[in-house]
Amino acid sequence: MLPTGARVILDPNAKEVIMAWPLWRHMLRESQRHALRAVDEWNSSNGNYSDFIGHMHKAWLYLLHAEFRRDKLPFHYTDDVGQPKIIDGESQAWGLEDCLKKRYSDANDPVRRNVELFVKLRNKIEHRYERELKIATGGKAQALVINYEQEMTAKFGEVYSLADQLRFPIFLRALSAEGVGELREISKRLPRRTRDLVARYESDLDRVVLEDLRYDYRIRLVPMVGPKSDADLAVNFVRLDELTEDERKVMVDAGRSGTVIVRDRQVEVTDKDKLRPMQVVRLVEGQVPFEFTLYGHHTEMWRRLGVRPPNGAAKPWETDPRYCVYSEAFGAYVYTTAWVKRIVKEIGTVEKYRAFFGREPRMKVSQLPNRNVSPSITGSEARKLPA
Repeated sequence: MLPTGARVILDPNAKEVIMAWPLWRHMLRESQRHALRAVDEWNSSNGNYSDFIGHMHKAWLYLLHAEFRRDKLPFHYTDDVGQPKIIDGESQAWGLEDCLKKRYSDANDPVRRNVELFVKLRNKIEHRYERELKIATGGKAQALVINYEQEMTAKFGEVYSLADQLRFPIFLRALSAEGVGELREISKRLPRRTRDLVARYESDLDRVVLEDLRYDYRIRLVPMVGPKSDADLAVNFVRLDELTEDERKVMVDAGRSGTVIVRDRQVEVTDKDKLRPMQVVRLVEGQVPFEFTLYGHHTEMWRRLGVRPPNGAAKPWETDPRYCVYSEAFGAYVYTTAWVKRIVKEIGTVEKYRAFFGREPRMKVSQLPNRNVSPSITGSEARKLPA
């Protein structure tokens, strides 16, 4: 059985079968190569942060190019008459910013905002201030790599995962109170124009985006004391965005006093005020002028927008709880009204539908009125009339 996308070329003069890979696969391999180079730069004691940013820029660019190429979507610049712009004999492909706008149509998508920040930093970084910039943007850099891995596996499958090679360590801001103060002083040495760039950029972001781990991957390490069990790991993670306000306050206080908190927590699984898939479809159809179906549209949208894992996933509760939660009681996914609003926002007009799905919508057929019933008779009265 041939690998996905491969084709065989039969050459009568060749002594062996030649396997040809599609162009998108070569693009994807080049993307992965740059991602691995970027993480090598991060991990190396004499690594270069500007090289890390440069390689991750190319990794994201080639990843999105590979997606567009495989899905047969246009990603080249054209002139006023629609002809491809040619540079050095080749069509000019979109830059990363234009690719991000195509892939993430929501301007406030945390993944898009994270990558766009590094596009701006790539053009401003000064080599003598790399250490300071790395300290100031460490959490965002980790999100940049994590988002890359998630996008690649979501679009191309787990077979292309780099999880066993992307050894991206936790960025330890400090291991002591003195270290915290030292790192704060180091970050203050960033050039004013670089600090202003990040400050201006984040001033335009919603609070929801700023607190999203896909924009800035922040964690707190708390020393573990007490008896050790077989289930203990060297590091346990407690995500602040998954805690209640009271739990978050305790966690922050624990970080100051040394108290230990270790807890496994899943996202909510209650079905209250939630919608079944067909209810979502009906609600969306009531707000758009074209047909919206369960398998032809809804499934593709939650897949592409990363709202929930596929059926049979090992961790089915790892959803985006703003839009979808997993019901353990029934082994099924249910959705929120916010998901209906997101769908309408993404594809609510013919133009948006065309941009998202890459095809024309099937417009609804207007239903003709029943000529046997007078327009002045109400629906309840009409049901009483003889057939």
